[in-house]
Amino acid sequence: MSDKRLLVVDGSNLLFQMYFGMPARIINAKGDPIQGTLGFVGALLKMLRRVDPSHAVVLFDSEAPVARRELDENYKANRPAVDEEDNPFTQLPDIYAALDLLGIQHAEITSAETDDAIAAYALTYGGEWEVVIASFDSDFFQLITDRVSVLRYRGDNSVILDPAAIFQKFGIRPSQYADFKSLTGDTADNIKGADKVGPKTAAALINQFGSLDALLNDPDRIEKPSIGESIKRNTERLRINYRLIKLQNSTPLPFPVEALAYTDNGMTTMSVLYAIGAKP
Repeated sequence: MSDKRLLVVDGSNLLFQMYFGMPARIINAKGDPIQGTLGFVGALLKMLRRVDPSHAVVLFDSEAPVARRELDENYKANRPAVDEEDNPFTQLPDIYAALDLLGIQHAEITSAETDDAIAAYALTYGGEWEVVIASFDSDFFQLITDRVSVLRYRGDNSVILDPAAIFQKFGIRPSQYADFKSLTGDTADNIKGADKVGPKTAAALINQFGSLDALLNDPDRIEKPSIGESIKRNTERLRINYRLIKLQNSTPLPFPVEALAYTDNGMTTMSVLYAIGAKP
């Protein structure tokens, strides 16, 4: 194990994946649903044992207003409201208790979006440390370097994405991903890209111009007239998209990295659930 390997887990992303991905509603001895907790703890333990980090932290979304909506009121407006009768967040107390038992620091991010806090860890420590971000949010692809990777958890089919994987999938460097995604848009976050610009065209444009900014500053060099007209027509929209998508090192870290030291205590999913009083 490296003594400088940090695992940063997108806690809300993992909770939703496990809560809605479990095959059935599972209850504990008191009749309370625990499928999110069960899936979360099981997945987290598998990720920890695969990555073998020296340090670990789990970060969760809060209900604070999303600052990016000041740029675009439609940002994430397509997300459905959480059903009070089927609410993953009701299982957070058990998940927090499990993380405490495992000796893993955790926090709810209130000053920014969780993405920004995760990015701050990667951008602050990714030069000297190995950083692994566990999330299905593709925005983190822009942070990937030779020392920063993204773990997409799918049980035995989990993958860890590095720069070569991003180039193979999109034909661009990770550092160009925010430029690329600004052009294509992102249905998950309700971000509309430029019409007539799909992934292949976006990759070709970014490779030709090097960046979105260079493209927007010289659209007459675009060979296909219909694409050039679309880019000109959507210039303001695309600049806003980039500001919505680009992750910066501008959010205070909830913990210094020295406070995130982790040692595997050997517990299993069931031993954790029994210890926190959430046994099925």
